[in-house]
Amino acid sequence: MSGGADNNLPSYLELLNPEQRRAVLHTGKSLLILAGAGSGKTRVITTKIAWLIQRGVAPQSILAVTFTNKAAREMAARAQIIDERASGAMLRTFHSFGAWFLRRNGGCAGLDSNFVIYDDDDMISLLATIMQGSPKTDVKRTAYNISRAKDYFLSPDDPGLAAIDGKKKFRELYARYEERLAHTGNVDFGDLIKKTVEILRNEPQVAQRLRERFSVIMVDEYQDANVAQFALLKELCGPDTCVCVVGDDDQSIYRFRGAEVKNILQFPDRFSGTEIIRLESNYRSTAPILRAASSVVDHNHGRLGKTLRAERGDGKQPVLAFLPDQDEEVNFCASLIENSIKQKNNAAAAQYADWAVLYRTNAQSLGFETEFLRRGIPYRVVGSLKFYEREEIKDALALLSFLVNPRDEIAFRRVVNKPARGLGAVTVDRIIETGMARGSSLFETAKGMTQELSVKAKKGLEEFIKVIEEGRALLEQAPVESAAAPAPKKSRRTAKKGEGLAAGEGLSVCVASMIQKSGIAEYHLMQDEIMGNQRLTNLQELVNAASLYAGTFTGLLEFLEHIELDRSLENDRENSGSEDKITLITFHNTKGLEFRRVIMTGLEQGIFPREDKKNEELEEERRLFYVGATRAMDELYVTSCALRRMYGRTMPVEPSMFLREIDKSCLRVIGTAPSVFRTAQRRPHAWERHIESEAEQVSGWRRGQRLFHDDYGYGAVTEVRDSDDGPVVRVQFETGEDTRFLSEHQGAAFVKIGSDEQ
Repeated sequence: MSGGADNNLPSYLELLNPEQRRAVLHTGKSLLILAGAGSGKTRVITTKIAWLIQRGVAPQSILAVTFTNKAAREMAARAQIIDERASGAMLRTFHSFGAWFLRRNGGCAGLDSNFVIYDDDDMISLLATIMQGSPKTDVKRTAYNISRAKDYFLSPDDPGLAAIDGKKKFRELYARYEERLAHTGNVDFGDLIKKTVEILRNEPQVAQRLRERFSVIMVDEYQDANVAQFALLKELCGPDTCVCVVGDDDQSIYRFRGAEVKNILQFPDRFSGTEIIRLESNYRSTAPILRAASSVVDHNHGRLGKTLRAERGDGKQPVLAFLPDQDEEVNFCASLIENSIKQKNNAAAAQYADWAVLYRTNAQSLGFETEFLRRGIPYRVVGSLKFYEREEIKDALALLSFLVNPRDEIAFRRVVNKPARGLGAVTVDRIIETGMARGSSLFETAKGMTQELSVKAKKGLEEFIKVIEEGRALLEQAPVESAAAPAPKKSRRTAKKGEGLAAGEGLSVCVASMIQKSGIAEYHLMQDEIMGNQRLTNLQELVNAASLYAGTFTGLLEFLEHIELDRSLENDRENSGSEDKITLITFHNTKGLEFRRVIMTGLEQGIFPREDKKNEELEEERRLFYVGATRAMDELYVTSCALRRMYGRTMPVEPSMFLREIDKSCLRVIGTAPSVFRTAQRRPHAWERHIESEAEQVSGWRRGQRLFHDDYGYGAVTEVRDSDDGPVVRVQFETGEDTRFLSEHQGAAFVKIGSDEQ
C-alpha cells in the first residue's frame, strides 16, 4: 500500500493511538489488523482510505467490502469527512459487490443483467415446485442446505457436498434447483458470490481487468467471511494487489450463516508476508468487564490471541446473580432496572435506553416481556418480523420483480392470482410449463394463451397483463434525469380506506399505480378491519421509499436490489430511534452495538452454552459470551437459575460452564453460589431494600433477607446470630413455618434472593 510515515503527518492522524496509526501507515502488501472489541477499527479503516488517497492512490482503485449496507454507508461517510475524494472509492457489501459485478459480467455465465435476487422464501417456493408432496420442513431444510453449500463454494457434483448432506437425493434436488433457477433468469444470494468467483476463474481477461481496476482491497469484519467470500477475495487479488483485512477472531459468531473463523486464523499462511497489527486499546468497557470477558474466551484454543487494555480505567465489578428460577430472574432484572431509574438525583441514575437484556434464544424474551408489561417498563424487542418480510410487502415486491423480469416464476406464481382472478393452480402450471417448453418469458406466454382459457380465467389473466403493461409504460415514459438527485422531502401521509395509495415523485408513481391497480392494496385492506389498515399503511411506506429512486427500469432494479441487500432496514430504524426503552435482544443480534448497562441471562448448561455444542462449536459459544459481555460500557450483570421451565415442565439446571471459567476475582457474587464460588462473600447492592436501616449481618446473612429453601419454599430472615457451630439463621416462611437453621450445614438448601419484595 502506497505511502509511509513522515514528520509532517496530517492532523487527523493525531487522533489515532500508536497501534491505529501504525495500521494506517502500513506500507506492505498484506496486512491483518486484529481489532479487539471497542478498539476503534472503523476509524482505522476510514482513515486508511483517506490516507491512501492523499498519498496518491486513485480513489477508483480502492475496494472496501463489509457485511452490511449500514456499515458500508458509515465507512463511506466517515472517509469523505477526511477527504471528499473518498466518494470515488467503492465501498460495498460482499453481496452488493457480487450484484454489481454480475450486472456487468453475468453474460459470461449466460445471465441477463435484469436478474432479480431470490431471498430465502423465494428459494423455498421454487424448491416446493420441485419437491411436490414433501413436507414443508423438508423443503426448508433442503433450501438451507443449498445455501450452506454455496457458502462453502460447493456445486451439486462436488465430493465435499457430503459434509452438508450426504444423501444422493440432496445432490439431485440441488441440481434440479439450479436448473430451474437458471431458467427463471434469476439468482439467489449464494450465487452473488459463487457465480462471481466462477466467472473470474473461467474468464482470465475479466479477472485481469478487475485486478487492474482495484489495486487496494480492504475487508472489514473479516472474521465473518465464509469460504466462498474468501475464494472471491483470492480471485480479486493479483500479484501486485495490496490487501488489508480487519477483524477479531474472538468475535466470530456466525458459523450458522457459514462464517469460517479459519479464514482469519489462517490469513497469514494464505497471504505470504502478512504483518499482524493488534488493536488492543478498548475505549468502550471498564477494566473489570474486560477481564471477565477475556477470562472466558482465553479458554479457546483456536485464536490468535490479544490482551485488551481498558482506556476508561477501573469500574464496578460485574455481578453474578444465582437465582432460584426464571421468574425470579425476570423479577431481578426488572427490579434492578427500576431502581436505577428511580435514582433521579443521583449521578448513577439511568435511562431505560441504557439497559440491554441479552438471551441466547428468542423464546426467552417472553418472561421479560410479560413482567415489563406488568410493571409498565418500556421495552423493544430486536429481531421481530422485519418490514420486508410482511406478506403485503412481499406481494408488492413480487409484482415489481415480475415487471423487470417477466421470466420470474416465483414472482408470477405469487401474484398472478392474488387477489383471485379465476386462475387455478393447474392453469398457472400450464402457463409456466408452456413457457419453459418454448423458451419464452412468462409474460409473453401468458399473452399468447388467453384465448385458450375459460371466460373467467381469460378475463383475470388479461387484467394481470394490463397491470404489467401499464407499469412498463410508466417506466418507459419517465424522464431519465430524475435519477440525478434524491427526491425532495415529501409528505408522509398514509392512505385511508377508500383513498388509495398516495404517490409522490420518481418511482413511487409506478409502484403506487401497480399496487393499486393489481388489487393487492384492496385485497389486504379487506382481510381484516384493523390489520387491513395497518397493511395499507405498510404499502404506503413502500411507495414512499420508492420515491427516492428514478421512475425508470434502472431505478426499479436499484430499488429492488437495495431491498434484497439490506433486509435489516426495520432493525436499523428501531436502533436509530430516540425513544427511551430497554432493549431485549439475543446475543447474536448485539454484534456491533453497545449499552451502558448489560444483563446477560440464562447462563445455564443446555441454555448457554447449548447442550449440543462441542469442540469448535463450543469455542464459538465462548466467543458469543465474549461478544455479549463486551457490549457493556459501565455495568455488567450475569444471571443463572437453579430451575427453568423447559420441555413443558420445570427442571433443575446446572450453572453454565462459562461461569466456572470466569476469573472469580473479577466478580461480585450474590445469591447462593455453587461450591466453586462459595468463598465470594455477599454484599448489599443498590437495588436491595432493607427492612430495617440497621440490619444485622453475620457471615453474609442479614435480617430481612429474602430466600428460597428446597423444602420450605419462600421466606425472610427474621434473626441472625453467631454460635459455636456457626451462624444461626431464623426464617419465617410464607407457609407460616418459623424455623432456625445452622447456615453452615443448610447453606446448600438456600437460595438468597436480592429483592426483599414479594
